[in-house]
Amino acid sequence: MSSRIFQSVIIQIKEATDRCIGVIDDQGFVITCSELPMIGSRLDDFQSVNYDASEPVLVSGLRTYKILGNSSGKFDYAVFVEGCDEMAKVSCMMAAVAFNEAKTNYEEKYNKAAFLKNIISDNILPGDVYVRTKELHFAPDVPRALLLIRQVDRSDVTSVEVLQSLFPDKQHDFVISINETDIVVIKELPGGDSSTEVKAIAESIETVLKTELQIKCIIGIGTTARHLRELADRYKEAQIAIDVGRVFDSDKTIISYENLGIGRIIYQLPTTLCEMFLNEVFKKNPLETLDEDTLETINKFFENNLNVSETSRKLYVHRNTLVYRLEKIKKLTGLDLREFDHAIVFKVAMMVKQYLDSVNNNGR
Repeated sequence: MSSRIFQSVIIQIKEATDRCIGVIDDQGFVITCSELPMIGSRLDDFQSVNYDASEPVLVSGLRTYKILGNSSGKFDYAVFVEGCDEMAKVSCMMAAVAFNEAKTNYEEKYNKAAFLKNIISDNILPGDVYVRTKELHFAPDVPRALLLIRQVDRSDVTSVEVLQSLFPDKQHDFVISINETDIVVIKELPGGDSSTEVKAIAESIETVLKTELQIKCIIGIGTTARHLRELADRYKEAQIAIDVGRVFDSDKTIISYENLGIGRIIYQLPTTLCEMFLNEVFKKNPLETLDEDTLETINKFFENNLNVSETSRKLYVHRNTLVYRLEKIKKLTGLDLREFDHAIVFKVAMMVKQYLDSVNNNGR
């Protein structure tokens, strides 16, 4: 961040007090100050201060300090005021408000990551995207991948820093914290759209979080964004990928939106329509009447592309035994899984039932 922004605030504050006021970085170096000769010097007394962000102010004995706000929770800057009396504390806190406001405005205007976060969160008008792109010298039409990383079981605030080290090019690749559990990675794809490359990126993210922080995660991948303004839609796709994957592919940790198939359609259907469909398909007996062994037989039959011989081999049963089971399913449901059209209807019905169960369990 430019020290000129802080200096412009100091010029205004200087007229209201005779105290020395300035800002230091995380190493204790003065980056801006009401007393110009102090700029560039290091305040050794700050190193003795016990850093506690929950405290209103920090007192060293010579000066009063106030940590400036940071959304990542990491200390970047602190404002200081000469003296340790009550006036110094009040002046320090008031100055911190002014500096934080200036810092926030600067980041919103000049920070590319903040700009991208506003896009994916739909907090910016489409017309403003074009204007801000010009101001930030952003290449708008470069292919970009958007990956949504959702930490499960537990989350860690240092996950953002770990991922930023994985993507060091901060002018082209961005790691954005969305909330306590969700992180978005926006990665330029110089070689164009490549699902293989994006999957490899997702795998590297999953590996680094697991090995360095012992954090499990689910990663949703949107389709490739051809323009910056498409990132909001790609973010929604990544969210849907995680939600749909949780229902239909709970064993997967990396789910791509473009590979969701029919599950994506079912997920967006009204539950009343799904219930009507199940009632129409299973007029004779509801799906719940099928026992676990029968359901396993059905799943294996689908896994083996409706091949009777291959399925019987995988189930370790005689071919005639499998045929008998399929006939039993036909009598119970009215659907002959050996017929392609019937098999499709049954498969969709099972997925619809799976979706309804997840809605009832999660209260969606």
